[in-house]
Amino acid sequence: MSDSASVVVHLLDKEYRVACPPGERDNLIRAARFLDDRMREVREANVVGLERIAVMAALNLAHELLQSNSALDNRANNSDRLAQLLQKMDAEISAHQRLRDPRD
Repeated sequence: MSDSASVVVHLLDKEYRVACPPGERDNLIRAARFLDDRMREVREANVVGLERIAVMAALNLAHELLQSNSALDNRANNSDRLAQLLQKMDAEISAHQRLRDPRD
C-alpha cells in the first residue's frame, strides 16, 4: 500500500492530479484554491499565458513569504532584546534592594 494518494486540484480551470499523503489532503486542496485565486488575480492584471501567470503568482507569493519571514525575524529579535533588558532590569532591582535591605 502506498503512503500517498492522488488528489485532483484545479488551477485556472485546468485539472491536475497531485500525489499527497492522506493526512495532508485538506491542506493541499486549500493551497490549490489559494494559488488558483492568486493566479486569477495575475491573469486579471492582463498577464497572458499559463506559464507566465504561474511564474508571476509564484514570484508574488515568494515575495510575500520573504516579507513575512523578515517581519517574524524582527519580532523574534525584538523579543530577545526585550527579554535581555528585562533580565538586566531585574538584576538591577535586586541589587538595589539588597543595598537597601542588608538582611538579604
